[in-house]
Amino acid sequence: MKVYQSNEIKNISLLGSSGSGKTTLVEAMLYESGVIKRRGSVDAKNTVSDYFPVEKEYGYSVFPTVINLEWLGKKLNIIDCPGSDDFIGGTVTSLNVTDTAIILLNAQNGVEVGTQNHFRYTEQHKKPVIFLINQLDHEKADYDKTVEQLKELYGGKAVQIQYPISVGPGFNALIDVLKMKMYQWKPEGGEPQILDIPASEMDKAKELHNILLEAAAENDETLMDKFFEQGALEEEEMRIGIRKGLVLRDVFPIFCVCAEKDMGVRRLMEFLGNISPSVSVATKPVTLDGKEVAPDENGPASIYIFKTSVEPHIGEVSYFKVMSGKVKSGDDLINMDRGTKERLTQLYAVAGQIRNPIDELDAGDIGATVKLKDSRTGNTLNEKGCDYHFGSIKYPDPRYRRAIKPLNEADAEKLSEILTRMHEEDPTWIVEQSKELKQTIVFGQGEFHLRTLKWRLENNDKMMVEFIEPKIPYRETITKAARADYRHKKQSGGAGQFGEVHLIVEPLVEGVPAKDVYKFNGQEFRISARDVQVYPLEWGGKLEMVNSIVGGAIDARFIPAILKGVMDRIEQGPLTGSYARDVRVIVYDGKMHPVDSNEISFRLAGRNAFAAAFKEAGPKILEPIYDLEILVPSDKMGDVMSDLQGRRGIIMGMHSEKGFEKLTAKVPLKELSSYSTTLSSITGGRASFVMKFASYELVPADVQEKLLKEYEATQQDKE
Repeated sequence: MKVYQSNEIKNISLLGSSGSGKTTLVEAMLYESGVIKRRGSVDAKNTVSDYFPVEKEYGYSVFPTVINLEWLGKKLNIIDCPGSDDFIGGTVTSLNVTDTAIILLNAQNGVEVGTQNHFRYTEQHKKPVIFLINQLDHEKADYDKTVEQLKELYGGKAVQIQYPISVGPGFNALIDVLKMKMYQWKPEGGEPQILDIPASEMDKAKELHNILLEAAAENDETLMDKFFEQGALEEEEMRIGIRKGLVLRDVFPIFCVCAEKDMGVRRLMEFLGNISPSVSVATKPVTLDGKEVAPDENGPASIYIFKTSVEPHIGEVSYFKVMSGKVKSGDDLINMDRGTKERLTQLYAVAGQIRNPIDELDAGDIGATVKLKDSRTGNTLNEKGCDYHFGSIKYPDPRYRRAIKPLNEADAEKLSEILTRMHEEDPTWIVEQSKELKQTIVFGQGEFHLRTLKWRLENNDKMMVEFIEPKIPYRETITKAARADYRHKKQSGGAGQFGEVHLIVEPLVEGVPAKDVYKFNGQEFRISARDVQVYPLEWGGKLEMVNSIVGGAIDARFIPAILKGVMDRIEQGPLTGSYARDVRVIVYDGKMHPVDSNEISFRLAGRNAFAAAFKEAGPKILEPIYDLEILVPSDKMGDVMSDLQGRRGIIMGMHSEKGFEKLTAKVPLKELSSYSTTLSSITGGRASFVMKFASYELVPADVQEKLLKEYEATQQDKE
């Protein structure tokens, strides 16, 4: 393979909902470009893209797959992304290192929720978009409706470059209004006959050609002037205008294809080679310190690792983009994240599971290397003296969680190592060793996502595991002021232990200071704050300690010990053993002994006095509440709302958004355990949602009573 320059490299993300046909399209493109001699199929489990065992088992893509091919003197680096919303991390990864997105649509289904989700991500990353309508040979294909939906969503920016003469099982021809030609295929597809447009289609073709002319001219003043003067543009001039419109996201071309029959694939590849933006004109990547980095092959060598995987028969493979300069086999680079040296022992141009050794890759190109010692996904590797540093990719918040444990407890440490490695392969698999819940929690984008993780553990790593319902990270707080005292006294020959602490607890409210006088059971307690310290708690909320000791009742050196005692109980609240928060503790009196008082005595006295006061202060349990944003088809709105209300959800708002309804709601985490599965079931997989932590709120009285009984039962079991 020749070494390509940045103006010859096109980096493309291939996106689309499950079932849109991305993997089949990739097979056709690889076949047409000569990379493979025979096309595989998803059903036969022999495609270049889906080569991991789990992908063959389930029949869907799990990881983004890098594909490269040569066409018309250009190199197309295509990343085939999983279609399921559960694997959205692949889309985010891909859009961070590519310059154009193809969004594939199934002509039977038209615009789906997944289509809109993918488009939103292209919007966030400011990437050009090409719409590609596939499966035009299906008996339920509806090209016109799909185009109508695209225009409704994206207005005049969605511009047809092709349209089929007819759809359904007899599909074999389309009109290209850029070239003003008809493309027609024999049943085996492949290379088309290029014919004149039939008279019956000429009026429609001219109308769409003029719309395309105007869209192309709008992005260049010179072209606009010529268009107004002559009413026409040359094909090359239209290409220039379309390319500029793509980069500015002012033009979203619409193409047609029947990937399974290899019809329209060559023309698509031709468009990508000739018109889609090359690396040299695409938006420049930016370093963590805000520096734009041009894809200059004469610049300092710098690569960014965007994907790591452990692959059959080869081990760890690191996929990277050359951000600047050029890299060669044998180069030594410095890892900017870890400060270690790495040698690129071998470089590869990859097409799925096909890897061809190469000697050099230039700026903007995408390749792979193997067996790096200490480099991970998101790391930047530079030549000596270069300070470029590109940050980690930001992924969506997880939407599904399960506690995981090995069936054999002796495998716990090994499981932790495997999960860490799997997080490297898919950063949207998040692992947390929760000290609070005493569980290992795995987070993902949905049930499908975590089911895939479990399959890989059990089949690839022979690690048998089980998922269990994760505990909820409740919090405890108080709702009124209370007072308590506690004397710790122990005598066992020689020096004993003695410490007595009197304290008041009350809810800590931002901006509300401690009072001067508190009254309990008709008795007044006057407070004179000598010192106030506020401690932010790592699990949220605060603890405020007020030292109001007068007359030396407790020596100042014992106050830190009292604080430690309070923290002991803050970390294990008396109601359910959950963390407590937002409490003010006022130490106002006590006693000490000149010989027997020590730190441990006051720590124990402080802990027990706090626990006693907390229980009298109207203790309440708080639960985590999440903000949900749900995109749902209009006809399923009522079902989704009814389900949310059954989950103690509060609907915060709703409005129509381009053919779908957007619902916002607040829902307790406890009620979201299997929400992704339920939502998919209710809507036939046509809805999606995002969730984000909002706040902690008081649980209803009936829920608190149930939680208290459950905790009491667990404590009795321990006894």
